[in-house]
Amino acid sequence: MAEMSMNKAIHAAVRRDLDRFLDALQRFPDGDRARAAQLAAAWQNFDGQLTHHHEGEHEIAWPALQKLGVSQELLAQLDSEHDTMAAALAASRTAMGALQRTAGAEDAATARTAIHELRRVTVEHLEHEEAEIEPVYLANEGSPELKAMGREFAKVGPAQGGAFFAWALDGATPAESAAITGTIPKPVLAVIAGVFGRSYRKSIAPTWRS
Repeated sequence: MAEMSMNKAIHAAVRRDLDRFLDALQRFPDGDRARAAQLAAAWQNFDGQLTHHHEGEHEIAWPALQKLGVSQELLAQLDSEHDTMAAALAASRTAMGALQRTAGAEDAATARTAIHELRRVTVEHLEHEEAEIEPVYLANEGSPELKAMGREFAKVGPAQGGAFFAWALDGATPAESAAITGTIPKPVLAVIAGVFGRSYRKSIAPTWRS
């Protein structure tokens, strides 16, 4: 049995980025427009990744999990948490947009407050989901239902797939990396993450090295 599902490894990437934003905004230099633009690009990627993940869970993962015996009541609870998270994500999106426009310390502080709340509700949801759903993923690894779910999630263009793998692997532990790449043939991963993940590594990954 795998140490963790890809789902849990993706959650780890979400947590990493939220912590990175909080740290970067704490240290934001007032008036630094280049840094504001850098953070805006990283935010756009994160916003897209988190939105795609929670919307994909509702549309793709939940039907597969129902087939594996997960109750509709639990999935409805998780969807309600998604709604709370989406509202906090929208508030953070607005705050990060203001920071991009002004590069001001006050807007950086406002954005940090918004992302702190986003982190709170997101981590609360992730912990709940992992406690309830991670055992189901691990117990049913390789099942027809999860294989079909994986094929549906994989129906993205190479640029989107490359950005996802580059983002999810950026700072991942060995166990998280194995969960993310374990089912992908190495030559395929080399092309997707290597060639199509180049934009992430060039424009976004350096944000967290600054």
